[in-house]
Amino acid sequence: MKKLILYSFTCLSLAVVLSGCSSKSASSSKTGIPYANRKSKNNQSGAFAVATQYKRAPGPGLIPIEGGVLVVGGSAIEIPGVEPNIYNYKRQVTVPSFYMDETEVSNTDWLEYLHWIRYNYPEDQEYYYNELPDTLVWRQALSYNEPYVDNYLRHPAYRDYPVVGVSWEQASRYCEWRTSRANEFILREKGILTDYKTLAGNGKAKAGDPATPRPDKPFNTDAYLNGQYDDKGRNAFIDYNTKAGAATTTAGGTAGGTGKNNQPRRTATLEDGVIMQPYRLPTEAEWEYAALGLIGNTEYENINQNKIYPWNGLGVSSAKKKTRGMIQANFKRAPGDYMGVGGSLNDKGDLTVPVIQYAPNDFGLYNMAGNVNEWVNDVYRTGTFTDADAFNPYRGNYFTNKKLADPQSGKIALDKYGNPIKENAYSGRKQTWAEKQAQAKRADSISKSTDPQSPVASTSYQADQRGYRDRQNTLLNEEGVTLVNDKSRVYKGGSWNDMAYWLNPATRRFMQQDESSAEVGFRCAMTMLGAPEISTAGKRSFKTPPQKPYRVSRGR
Repeated sequence: MKKLILYSFTCLSLAVVLSGCSSKSASSSKTGIPYANRKSKNNQSGAFAVATQYKRAPGPGLIPIEGGVLVVGGSAIEIPGVEPNIYNYKRQVTVPSFYMDETEVSNTDWLEYLHWIRYNYPEDQEYYYNELPDTLVWRQALSYNEPYVDNYLRHPAYRDYPVVGVSWEQASRYCEWRTSRANEFILREKGILTDYKTLAGNGKAKAGDPATPRPDKPFNTDAYLNGQYDDKGRNAFIDYNTKAGAATTTAGGTAGGTGKNNQPRRTATLEDGVIMQPYRLPTEAEWEYAALGLIGNTEYENINQNKIYPWNGLGVSSAKKKTRGMIQANFKRAPGDYMGVGGSLNDKGDLTVPVIQYAPNDFGLYNMAGNVNEWVNDVYRTGTFTDADAFNPYRGNYFTNKKLADPQSGKIALDKYGNPIKENAYSGRKQTWAEKQAQAKRADSISKSTDPQSPVASTSYQADQRGYRDRQNTLLNEEGVTLVNDKSRVYKGGSWNDMAYWLNPATRRFMQQDESSAEVGFRCAMTMLGAPEISTAGKRSFKTPPQKPYRVSRGR
């Protein structure tokens, strides 16, 4: 059975999966009208453009994970002398295919984030300070950890080590920032936005090119998709929805444009297939599925060997001849034993180790056990998997919408950094236009001091549909105060300071989303759109005849 390491490289080398059965022909199969495209000489104003050349591929740093059935909690074990994780409930669910970071986010990755903030907002000390990791997580009253307080984040010796001291909230904001930076890079490299060379003033603009824009705020994916970031490069899409010679539909566009047939240019949309899905924290089910990596032991839907760790075998040491006896993850083997005996250090780490170390699991993911625990997206409840849906299970807080700044135009409200302002969802269905306008007026009248985690006032819709079965706030401390609330977030995977029990992917713990630890880091995930099957090589399938162009019968 080939390991998925080879499988993953095959996927990345192909990275080309056409979306579903969307039209591959040059005309509509239902109306016969030709689609608009750059090469056609017969494009008409108002013609419908279709992204027939869309190719699916993972974003930077991500690896495709082919989904499937998972028994959540199924790998859980009991170890003598260790209190069992009694709240694991074994249940069969299905996890859709998705993408996940090959490694944990490193110190260098986080320093890139801080550099961007300092460069773009040099006077905003609060913004920079709020995104600084809490390096004081290393400080212990009876341990000499001061060198890590000062050096762990910034010194080159730790550049490839996982960032720690990051709260769930900071990790989530990093995902949002990473989404916009990755999308901006793609759009500028393709010339859909003004390319970097021209933007820096080093490029030679061609005749007819629109003037180089100077946006007042950095690029944001949501604002761009909503038409609130006006920047059209020389390869921007032709706007077939605007009549030739007319002004563009977005503010600041060039009337007349530079496209064929004198068509103006437009910004990219989701329909064009060039905008990536958002980076985000993985769900708990996604993380457990990816960590376990049973795909390496599966053939024709038969699992020939179960796992209790991300690798095969019942123990934590390697059984391979060249690495026999070596520990396969970074964890605490026994009280006081963090790295083995001098002269023969076993796990090669005292605290954390680089994000690429040890062998990857069968999905090609590094350090899915040990090194640092990792934040996941879910709110913690003891009985999540007794309540959650069987398809793509997840427990969040509230559904949210992007707040509208102008209900008539559909413009979304942006904060001072150009990021969308979120508010609780106020309807479980598509509203009528009149209802939408009335709701927007009601929302504007709500005091700004309203708790953003509370349902929007004066509405009948309870937005907390993800937690409507929520009855698990029963863990109390010695003072009788609940330990579990809507800010309790799950983390998984075990760390350098944990015993082997916590390396099991089924184990789960929680921490408040605004807290951090020297033992918790994170990695990002991304939703995969389209067909769940990643590679069809060597697999049986039904043959689908190619779609033929629709031809209009011309009778006499």
